[in-house]
Amino acid sequence: VQLQASGGGLVQAGGSLRLSCVASRRSFSERAVGWFRQAPGKEREFVAHIFRSGGQTHYSDFAKGRFTISRDNAKNTAYLQMNSLKPEDTAVYFCATKRTILTVTRPLLHPSEYDVWGQGTQVTVSS
Repeated sequence: VQLQASGGGLVQAGGSLRLSCVASRRSFSERAVGWFRQAPGKEREFVAHIFRSGGQTHYSDFAKGRFTISRDNAKNTAYLQMNSLKPEDTAVYFCATKRTILTVTRPLLHPSEYDVWGQGTQVTVSS
């Protein structure tokens, strides 16, 4: 499976963006999805996770209450809705997937747990 991330851009503080992550295969529905971000000079950090079924989501502390991860398995697509954006949200955002069994209950929070990555999309928030 391959991933294509899009939806980044330049937005003013307080604005919103919706990122999309489109997978190339139907097996996307068998994969958990994570969003990560990486700012210049910093390590890649976890943003949000959603299980293959879409039933539960997990967020980093900075994303809680502002970002929403979702997925549409019929469209092989995952989304990251980002509201109330701040200049410190400026980064390249990546989506990633990992095949999991249906009954898994532990979210995948570390980049090393994923085996397929999209190319990243730049998000720039101006003050």
